[in-house]
Amino acid sequence: MFKKVGAGIMAAAIAFSASSCASNAGADQDKPLTIGLSIGIESDFFNQFRQAMEDEAKKEGINLIAFNAKGDPNAQVNHIQDFIVQDADAIIYIAAGAGAAGVPVKNARAADIPVVTVDRNPGDSPGDTFIATDSVASSKRLGEYVIEKTGGKGNLGIIQGQVGTTPELDRDKGFTEAMKSATGIKEVARQASKLWGQEEGFTIAQDMLSAHPELSVIFARADGMALGAAQAVRGAGRDDIQIYGHDGDPAALQAVLDGTLVATMTQQNQHMGRLAIESAVKLARGEEVPKEQLQEAILTTKENAAEFLKTHP
Repeated sequence: MFKKVGAGIMAAAIAFSASSCASNAGADQDKPLTIGLSIGIESDFFNQFRQAMEDEAKKEGINLIAFNAKGDPNAQVNHIQDFIVQDADAIIYIAAGAGAAGVPVKNARAADIPVVTVDRNPGDSPGDTFIATDSVASSKRLGEYVIEKTGGKGNLGIIQGQVGTTPELDRDKGFTEAMKSATGIKEVARQASKLWGQEEGFTIAQDMLSAHPELSVIFARADGMALGAAQAVRGAGRDDIQIYGHDGDPAALQAVLDGTLVATMTQQNQHMGRLAIESAVKLARGEEVPKEQLQEAILTTKENAAEFLKTHP
């Protein structure tokens, strides 16, 4: 069902990046590799990533050293320094936010260690390869579904992710593109979160409902925030507001089945986790990988949520 975005059509245009890391290019093919993993924030979405990476690393006999910064960019700088000291062969990096996100990549590069960036890619210092969902395409598809379900009319509130991060920028771009064809949908509220969290979604939605009781649609850029928004909507005694998320977290998939959320976009967390390990190994051994590896997400409604709840891609 899933495929890499642009396969076939874009194959000829993909730019490849040979590892520039001289110390890793001649790595012994039989030597057990050490890969460092720095995860920026705590969430169900990234927990699935981590589990997939740990399973793949164990399967391939790779020493995976994993840390979670829990939203602290400074902690990630320390993570990378630890990986450098431990002579890691490659690093998988999921930035905590937009601010100073490129510093860990620059430090790793200075130590001749290749970096796989996942979900967000620092603009000033991108990874040797970037793995993520094509959030522009996924959010555009979700926006089209919102138009379909609302008949192109309503008052919209948007709960943003971290301002300046790759997924927030791309989801804004895709959803905004879809909304251009729905002049009857009016955006009446917009507020950013700091960590894409459920508690933030709850608080932001409460504020929106208080300031804009005419609200009829909420798009939260991540499922955790969508679930928080749903709590606020229920608490306000409202059953006339459609709520949409993005990610395909198990709790959100169940909420779609229950009718709490109208829809979400399911990302290929398991696949991308395995792909991150595979790419890190290739870079460590001096092999070529695409500079960008964007994956497809699928619109998930009551009709297909159970499939992904049973077996997450």
